[in-house]
Amino acid sequence: MRQNNLLPVLLTALTLGTSWAIRGQFGHEQGAAWAGAVGCLMLVVLAKRKEWSGSGLKAAFFGAIGWGMGGMMSYGILVGYGKSANFLNASYGLMSLFVVGGLYGFLGGGLFGLGLTDTGLKRVPWFQVILELTAGGIIFYFFFIEQLGWKMTPPRSEAWGICAGASLALAYYLFRNGQRNALRVAMFSGLGAGFGFGFGNFLQTLGDLSGISFNFWNVMEYSLGFFGGLGMAYGALTTNWGNSQEEDSKASWPLFGLLVLIPFLVWQQSFMEKDLSPMLENIALNNLNFWSKAIPTGAFIIWLGMVGFAWKMSKTLESGTVDSSASVLQTTCWVLFMGYLAYTFLITGAFMSFYRIEQFLYLANFAVVWFLASKSSAHFQVEKKNETGILKLFLLLLILIILFGAISSSLHEGLPGMHNRF
Repeated sequence: MRQNNLLPVLLTALTLGTSWAIRGQFGHEQGAAWAGAVGCLMLVVLAKRKEWSGSGLKAAFFGAIGWGMGGMMSYGILVGYGKSANFLNASYGLMSLFVVGGLYGFLGGGLFGLGLTDTGLKRVPWFQVILELTAGGIIFYFFFIEQLGWKMTPPRSEAWGICAGASLALAYYLFRNGQRNALRVAMFSGLGAGFGFGFGNFLQTLGDLSGISFNFWNVMEYSLGFFGGLGMAYGALTTNWGNSQEEDSKASWPLFGLLVLIPFLVWQQSFMEKDLSPMLENIALNNLNFWSKAIPTGAFIIWLGMVGFAWKMSKTLESGTVDSSASVLQTTCWVLFMGYLAYTFLITGAFMSFYRIEQFLYLANFAVVWFLASKSSAHFQVEKKNETGILKLFLLLLILIILFGAISSSLHEGLPGMHNRF
C-alpha cells in the first residue's frame, strides 16, 4: 500500500473505532448500524473519488445495514471465556470473538463494497440480495444450530448462526456475480474486525489486571471498530473499481435512512425504552425526575435537527452536480458523527459529570479526524488478487489470537466475570 494511503486508512480506523466504542452505550442492531454508517461515510469522504459521489450515500446505507446485522449476536459469555485462567477456555473465547467480529466486518464491508458498484451502468438487484442473505441465514441456523447442535454461546442466543449463513450467502453472491472488489473489501473488513474483537478481549484482561479504574470493555469495543475500519479501508483502497461515471446524485432516499431512520430507532430504543434512573443516580443528581425527561427530550430535538438536515440536503441533491453530491456526503458524515457523540454524552450523563472519562477520549479522536480529514487523499493502488495471501493472513491472525489466549490465561488465577465452558 502506498504511503499516501496510510492517512485515510488510519482516519477510517479512528472513526469506526470511536463510533463502535460509542455504540457500546446503545447496543443491538440500530447502534451498530449508526456506527457502521459513520465509518463507511468517512471512508468515502476521505477517498475523494469522483465516481463515489453518487453511490457513496447508498453504499454507506447498505454498509450500515451490514454492520448493524451483527447486532443480533450475543457475545457476553464469550468475553467471560476469554478471561478464563484455563488456556483451552481462554483461547476458545478469543477465537469465538474472532468469529463474531469477523461476521460483523464481512457483512458490513461486503454490503458497503457492493453498494459502491451500484450505479446506473450496473444495478445491484438488492431485493434478490436480501432474499439470498435471508435464506442463507435461515438455512444455516436451522441446520447447524438446531439440527446439529453446533452451539457457540450456550445458554445465550445463537444468532451468530444467522449471520454466518447470511455471510456465506453474500460471499456466494459476490463470487457468482463477479463482484470481486466487494468480496475483497468484505474479507479484509472481516479479518480486521475479527482480530480486533479477539485482541480487544485480551486488552480488556490486561486492563482488569492492571487495577486501573477505566472502562476496559469499551477498549475491546474500540479495538473491534478500529481494526475493522482498518481492514475495510485497506480493502477498498487496494482494488480496481474501474472508471464508471458518477451516477444517482439525485437519489435522496439513503439520506433519510441514514439521518432519520437509524437515529430514530436509537432514540426510541435507548432514550424512551431504557430506564435512565440508574445512570442519573450514579452521578448523584437531585432532580432525577426533571433530567429523566429532559435527556430524552434533548435527544429528540437532536433527531429533529437531523431530519431537517436530511430534508435540506435532499434539496441540494436536486442540482445533480458532482460538487453538490460530494458536499452532501461530507455534511452527512459529520452530522452523523457529531450526532452520535451528542447521544453518548446524553445517555451517559457525561455532559454534566466526569465519571465516564472515556467519553472525553471520543472527543479527542473526533478532533484528530476533523483536523486531518482535509489533508487526506487516497491513491487507488491495485494489488494483485492473491487468495493465498489472504489465507496466510487469516492463519497468522488466528495464531496470534491463540497466542493471546495462552498469555492471558497464564497471567492470573481468575477474574470477575470469568467463565469456563470446558
